[in-house]
Amino acid sequence: MINFLINWLISAVAIMIASYLLPGIRISGFVAALIAAVVFGFINAFIKPVLSLLTLPLTIVTLGLFSLIINALLVMLVSKLVSGFQVAGFWWALAFSLMLALVNFGLGIFRP
Repeated sequence: MINFLINWLISAVAIMIASYLLPGIRISGFVAALIAAVVFGFINAFIKPVLSLLTLPLTIVTLGLFSLIINALLVMLVSKLVSGFQVAGFWWALAFSLMLALVNFGLGIFRP
């Protein structure tokens, strides 16, 4: 249970850092980042595998680059579901998903 809480907090901090670095992303506060982290987790656990399976031929043809588009679309979905989290457009969602991956990688040293 402690590992889950630590991962949740690290994801929320990563969302806050990425939103501060990108001007096209707005987040109202840390509570919205916590909620966005939970929604990201559920979407990545349940919706992303289905989308990845359905778009597998296109992902193979593009040598995996289509998975970046899927990630950006899922970021836009989270922005529609979480009221305190706003994305200015598709390109900001793509930049946010890349920045979030980099920040999560950097904060990974704190994960149990």
